Amino acid sequence: MVIVIGGWEYAGRVPISPAFPTFLETMDALLGMLADGSLPRAFWITLQPLALGLLASVFAGVAFGVTMGLNRLAEWLGAPLFIIAQSAPLAALIPILTFAYGIGLTSKVATVCIMAMPVIVLNSLNAVRHTPVSLLEMGRCFLGSRRQVVWKIVLPSAAPVIFAGLRLGCASGFIGVILAELLITPTGIGDIITYNQSIAEYAKMYAAIFSIIVFSVVFIDLLERLEITLFRPEKRAAR
Repeated sequence: MVIVIGGWEYAGRVPISPAFPTFLETMDALLGMLADGSLPRAFWITLQPLALGLLASVFAGVAFGVTMGLNRLAEWLGAPLFIIAQSAPLAALIPILTFAYGIGLTSKVATVCIMAMPVIVLNSLNAVRHTPVSLLEMGRCFLGSRRQVVWKIVLPSAAPVIFAGLRLGCASGFIGVILAELLITPTGIGDIITYNQSIAEYAKMYAAIFSIIVFSVVFIDLLERLEITLFRPEKRAAR
């Protein structure tokens, strides 16, 4: 971290570009936006489509993935769509969403969903599909019904991989919401970035970018800690 900050400060002082501020200038701009309330207001606006999109992606994505993992026909019908969605340049779909749903909240939530959901669905599918055969055979030997096998064996076994998919999906969701604010209509953090770029206030632009990166890293780290607490006692003991 010290090397990165030192390199940033040095690159800004050289400078490598007139549009590249030093780290200290960026932090000064960040504190100024925190003091005048513009950054918290922008975060509040950005978090609305992000939260709605992630909630929809998590619940729907896990449900789709588990269903496809348990049902071959559902996998045959649905898995190719999500594989294509994961590998396709989904940012190219944003103009289509804007045309269909306008420039309001709906299109931004949809952008978060199309970025986050494929990885959640496919991780959930693979987690269920790769449940250890020995555990399934044990459930059958104890005359467990299909519902009991799913709830007491398949889902607990798949939970760590599903949770890892949630972390990856949430990271993609952060990318989606910033893309939406930059490409659909400038609001929230996207508005700070585009406005300060247009008036050459590069320190404030980089401060906004820095703040959303830090926020996303902290959020993903908290999810990882929750995953370790719930599903990985061996790593919790190592810590």
